[in-house]
Amino acid sequence: MINVLEKAKAFYDLENFEFDQVGGHDGGRNLVYVCRKNDEKKYVLRISSLGDRTLEDYEAETEFVHYLAEHGAPVANVISSKKGKLVESFVMKSEERSTANADGEACYVSLFAYAKGMLLSENGYRYREGAALTELFFNMGKTIGAIHRLSKQYQPKHKRQQYFDKYNMEYISKVIPRDFAELKDAIANRLEKFQTLPMDPESYGLVHFDFSDGNYHVDYSDGAITTFDFDNCIYCWYMFDLAHLWTHGVGWCMWIEDGEERLKFMKEYYFATVLEGYRSETSLPENLLEQLQLFIDMVLIEGIVDEFECAAREGEEIDPEDIEDYVKCLVEDIPYAGVGVDL
Repeated sequence: MINVLEKAKAFYDLENFEFDQVGGHDGGRNLVYVCRKNDEKKYVLRISSLGDRTLEDYEAETEFVHYLAEHGAPVANVISSKKGKLVESFVMKSEERSTANADGEACYVSLFAYAKGMLLSENGYRYREGAALTELFFNMGKTIGAIHRLSKQYQPKHKRQQYFDKYNMEYISKVIPRDFAELKDAIANRLEKFQTLPMDPESYGLVHFDFSDGNYHVDYSDGAITTFDFDNCIYCWYMFDLAHLWTHGVGWCMWIEDGEERLKFMKEYYFATVLEGYRSETSLPENLLEQLQLFIDMVLIEGIVDEFECAAREGEEIDPEDIEDYVKCLVEDIPYAGVGVDL
């Protein structure tokens, strides 16, 4: 791992920097380091080495991030290497591959600005003093709205995957074992419905695909959000990112005991405020907003597939409890990710 880090550092002006590795989740694909120098400069160095993505995949991601940052979106920009590249690469030796837990020989490196602020979790999910939570909800929607507004105008040199390139039954049948027959039937049913959705430029484009409180920082001085980790960005419906905000926002209402009141909170207090922030940046087709429930199911499918992929990368079998609630919602047609009921 040390040899890999030294090779990655050589692409950038990182002399006299300290490197602290960020702990990743099980099955994660990247080595990530926070680079510090005298509390004056701070960057994030990412080393990707699984071998399941190509150079063009990483070039497409970083090109998008750079475009967003250059056009004013609140994202952590990618920093060019000494050679002026957004992505550098090298080939690891076999002993380095085993040390870095990598499956492929190619190793891809990018450097990003450090997002101003901190994770909500680092402050115990307490928002900034004297400000209402609605400010946070509004800013989350506004942030995604800014990204989508610019995505609608984006003309890339390099292309990321389209949604159905990955989310199709041929791939899903390989990832999910036969034991989960009911789940696979439920997913196949949803995929048929997804195929009928409009894919015009106002509805479908390059999205973050993983916008949650683990992938943005909040500046506690003014509430500004800075987004990072576009590693999963993909061409999909813009509604996906909003539905993702729904599923990752349920923690804000779990203190409410009554299911109907929880659902009311989510619709009228949380999501309505997210939409207000979103619409301050860009428009949203009403015919897609009316299908929020279908897009929530799309988010659940992504989460389930990711769990199976991560388990496979670790060489382990999935713990059914890790996906139990998501599976129940899909198989039993429980709406709104179960917010209104006790699963």
